[in-house]
Amino acid sequence: MNLDLINNTIIFVKEKLKGAEGGHDWFHIERVYKNALLIAQEEDCDLTIVKLGALLHDIADSKFHDGDETVGPKTARVFLEAQQVDENIIVHVLAIIENISFKGGNFDKKFSSKELAVVQDADRLDAIGAIGIARAFNYGGFKNRAMYDPNIDPKMNMTKEEYKQSTAPTINHFYEKLLLLKDTMNTVSGKKIANERHQYMQGFLSQFYAEWEGEL
Repeated sequence: MNLDLINNTIIFVKEKLKGAEGGHDWFHIERVYKNALLIAQEEDCDLTIVKLGALLHDIADSKFHDGDETVGPKTARVFLEAQQVDENIIVHVLAIIENISFKGGNFDKKFSSKELAVVQDADRLDAIGAIGIARAFNYGGFKNRAMYDPNIDPKMNMTKEEYKQSTAPTINHFYEKLLLLKDTMNTVSGKKIANERHQYMQGFLSQFYAEWEGEL
């Protein structure tokens, strides 16, 4: 493995995401990277592609680029070509970036690989559990959304466009995405960790509603 390539990628991503929203900053990338390395230990996969996929998966999240899903892959390609990475590796990494997102859960994946499975699980793990709760409310605050409104029900089975345009309260996001992720995991390790983090979120929601109603 080319350690210089990985180190250069880390430097590039840190610089590119300087000042990013707290749930999609370098620390998010670093957590996904660590999750991916952990999961990859039990999977037969190409570690270089896993590392590059994890490091570059959110290099330009469409949420912060007017919904443009082409910016991330384009940015990653320019960087990887400058690093003289083999074209077959570039194509695989870009496929990971293009297919990793949840997007409401209602779209057909056009690509699959063991490396995508690992990076996707690593990314989804960072969306659930204690970190997932913190990220959800951080992003909700960033978008000036209500924490909770009992009069607004979660909207299930949204289309990709409805999901991208949603302005619902943050608590709704648990039902529209976060609580669904446990059943979308690809790997044995990912499923085990997701189950534990899922239970933590359920406990949080029970406590939240009890406090909201003044019962605790």
